[in-house]
Amino acid sequence: MNPNHWPYPRWVAHRGAGKLAPENTLAAFRLGAAHGYRMFECDVKLSSDGVPFLMHDTTLQRTTNAGAKLGVGTITPSVNGTSAVGGDQSWSTLSQLDAGSWHSRAYAGEGLPTLEAVARYCIANGFFLNIEIKPTPGTERHTGEVVAQHAARLWQGVAVSPLLTSFDVKALEGAQAVQPDLPRGLLLDELWNGWLEKALKLECQAIVCNHSLWDKSTVLQAKSAGFKTLSYTVNDEWAAQRLIDLGTDAIITDRVDLFKPA
Repeated sequence: MNPNHWPYPRWVAHRGAGKLAPENTLAAFRLGAAHGYRMFECDVKLSSDGVPFLMHDTTLQRTTNAGAKLGVGTITPSVNGTSAVGGDQSWSTLSQLDAGSWHSRAYAGEGLPTLEAVARYCIANGFFLNIEIKPTPGTERHTGEVVAQHAARLWQGVAVSPLLTSFDVKALEGAQAVQPDLPRGLLLDELWNGWLEKALKLECQAIVCNHSLWDKSTVLQAKSAGFKTLSYTVNDEWAAQRLIDLGTDAIITDRVDLFKPA
């Protein structure tokens, strides 16, 4: 992607629709779209058989009914026997989980979506996507490689590719190695030593920071190096206005009901 061309909108719906629907599900994407959002952030990891699917946590307990299925059927517990790790499960197992009931009864039976299902939805509707690569520990570079390969295949011929981001440098290195033309962004929850140099080495187009890290100095550093400046997770009007006044480029929010992207 031409570094001077930034096709993405300012407002990005976090995990589909923030907290208003079960995160990282197609139901959340549909609700975010109903609020007028045209770009979505989601988390992608790999099943044990290499299928990219949407899930934020390493374990399945918080956002699926896997806890009720531990020790039953094909759900594989972790070593301590209490938490099923998403990356240890096959897609055939993951596809049977309920990823909606934890949020509310209205979403009971909502499934975990694959990246392919989300791609089809976004492409059909002309929506933009920010894929945060969320590797299971120990699979960092491999996850970056596989997610990038799938993204390139799924968006082949589409005018705007998804933006690949990660906190994990190895995952971004993997994505860079196999699909260097896909746009990348370095996620930061702190400004660790050498962050700007690392983003340059990764040939990123964007820096995505915890919103509190942006000030006049850091925005100037990032923009002077040619990066777009994105922020997560912005849920208050004062914080959003501060970032707009600083001249940052995009805001990731849970509050799709508060901020009107148009």
